[in-house]
Amino acid sequence: MEREAAGARKGRGRKWLGTAAVVAVFFSGFIVGDLSTSRQAAQATVAYSKLKIFGDVLSIIQSSYVEEVNLDNLVKGAINGMVQTLDPHSSYLTPDMLKQVEVETKGVFGGLGIEIGVKDSLLTIIAPIEDTPAARAGLQAGDKIVRIESESTKNMNVMDAVKRLRGEPGTKVTITVVRESLPEPKAYTLTRELIKIKSVKSKSMEDGIGYIRLTQFQQDSHQEVERTLQEFLKGKGGLKGLILDLRNNPGGLLDQAVKVADEFVDSGLIVYTDGRVEAQKTKYAAHKDGTYTGFPIVVLVNAGSASASEIVAGALQDHGRAIIIGQRTFGKASVQTILPMEDGSALRLTTARYYTPNGRSIQAKGIEPDIVVGDGREASVAHPGPMREKDIERHLRGDGEEAPAETPAPKKETIEDRNREKKEPPPEPDVRKEGEKDPQLDRAVQLLKGWEIFKNRFIDKRKAS
Repeated sequence: MEREAAGARKGRGRKWLGTAAVVAVFFSGFIVGDLSTSRQAAQATVAYSKLKIFGDVLSIIQSSYVEEVNLDNLVKGAINGMVQTLDPHSSYLTPDMLKQVEVETKGVFGGLGIEIGVKDSLLTIIAPIEDTPAARAGLQAGDKIVRIESESTKNMNVMDAVKRLRGEPGTKVTITVVRESLPEPKAYTLTRELIKIKSVKSKSMEDGIGYIRLTQFQQDSHQEVERTLQEFLKGKGGLKGLILDLRNNPGGLLDQAVKVADEFVDSGLIVYTDGRVEAQKTKYAAHKDGTYTGFPIVVLVNAGSASASEIVAGALQDHGRAIIIGQRTFGKASVQTILPMEDGSALRLTTARYYTPNGRSIQAKGIEPDIVVGDGREASVAHPGPMREKDIERHLRGDGEEAPAETPAPKKETIEDRNREKKEPPPEPDVRKEGEKDPQLDRAVQLLKGWEIFKNRFIDKRKAS
């Protein structure tokens, strides 16, 4: 995703979820962990035999290829190819890419304002970020980016695409998009801007209901949520109910997600991770001090709620601290580590899975809301549906998920298909208009109002008697 939040510190991995975990030690292409000496020796023998083949191929290319080749490019290409056999959230980061990743945790970067992934081998827009060049130009979730400038995006990974899409504010970039409702590809020339993603947005609603929207988990998200809660409590009548909106939140820093959940849970687990080696088995527990209680919480989620936002929603759901309303979440329950290399590059490697307090793995499944409420647009908008983790190629399979079946060959388009497509009117854009009704938010408000009525009429009277 273009705006996945991540961070790295020299010498150790920074835990992040977004699309964070513990450092595994690497040596000559194999993991050194809790293995017996004999098993290490056996793995070393296999690894070195494979490395010899790699060295032989490298030597032959250098000496026999028709043109002189750049050794750095060959090695970088080999590393990229190796990492791309893993899951889509693992990647090799050049020094420039690593700097971009570090910048993202601050929520400020030069770009277009879109989240991207790969679906059906095509670079796909997961969601445009509101009030950015991409959103204002009318780019939509599900759009396939087939060209960036004059370069085809076929076989282009997400990090390479991000590098091309970002740039100095004020510069332009042209992308070509394929959309089901368009008879032919459409080119968009966009001017890059300084994208400032405000992590926390809030407002006081009627009847003492507070509303907090978390757009992503940045390095100061917890502090902003804490400050907002204090403001709500100081208001007239205090805080009678809270709506925590995590819709279209792609994730971010693990520690911030844990701290936000800890605001509302006073004991027990918030999340735990499990990987191949002991260092990747980590538990994060809640603390009683500083916990906000005394008011009900509704959490809003949808298919764009991923990773760190799923941790918060899952923890509050498992502890019975909140009612989850909306649509099934994205389903990314894998944990990545930024592993810096000596030359300034880094590996972003999936090292663990995370689980909710009750032991649920939601990888490729997502969190099912307690109350399913659509966004009010499904019936009138003919689009293929939201993209989720399970739709991404090479995604880490969830517990019990079967290996994907072979993809059938694409059906050849006929002249009749083309004529029919031209006659059919395009669907309405999948963008919520200003002032348009929000049934999920409306349902959350109704639920909290109903709780307050129930409390006033029955619970308080029961205490009095």
